[in-house]
Amino acid sequence: MTDKGPVTRSQGSKSTPSLQDLTAERVAEYLRAHPDFLIAHPDLLEVLDTPEQAGGNVVDFQHAMVQRLRDETQKLRSAQDYLVTNARANQTIQSRVHDSVLAILRASSFETMVQTVTTDLAIILDVDAVTIGVEAGDVPIPKAYAAGIRALPQGAVDGILGPNRDVMLMAQITGDPRLFGAASGLVRSQALTRLRASSQAPVGLLALGSRKEDGFAPGQGTELLGFLARALETMIRQWLHLPR
Repeated sequence: MTDKGPVTRSQGSKSTPSLQDLTAERVAEYLRAHPDFLIAHPDLLEVLDTPEQAGGNVVDFQHAMVQRLRDETQKLRSAQDYLVTNARANQTIQSRVHDSVLAILRASSFETMVQTVTTDLAIILDVDAVTIGVEAGDVPIPKAYAAGIRALPQGAVDGILGPNRDVMLMAQITGDPRLFGAASGLVRSQALTRLRASSQAPVGLLALGSRKEDGFAPGQGTELLGFLARALETMIRQWLHLPR
């Protein structure tokens, strides 16, 4: 019986070498044959050490290149985390707006709907104040609605939003008493949207106020706020039997 020598593979074998077969020379040979390996596996850059200087500027350049790849990988991860965080936040906001619309639809009367908008929506939307402003002119707001509806003078909505604007987001502000009444001292950012319930009804304004200075800010999306306003307009029309 002869001693067992190291197992050898024929040149035609396609089996993957075991860890015992790997040597520094084989790893180096593989990397030379696959120069894009680290690009395809950037996570390895975080565990590999590279020399800063070893006999010339060539290694210095390689070190700088590896460092750049590490930086780019970190930037990509940061960007991915940012996108994921924003996506989750947008999903939360969308769910809150949908819940708000459902609460408006479930109201059993016009008075209940006004109370829902000006009381319950602040909790659902996680804001500090929600009011409805109406250009009532000299017409007094009925006492049943006075707690939730703010009377505005004629032309006030255009004066606040601008004649050609339907939505406005503002950050780092002091709340307007005309819109938020006693709660204006809390408001540090706001979202305002025009209400056009009917051609036979005065122009209105849905106002959301937050104590967070960046709770609402220019540049944020306004599609969901517009959707909420359109739903409210529809229900006002139906409860008051108004034409479009």
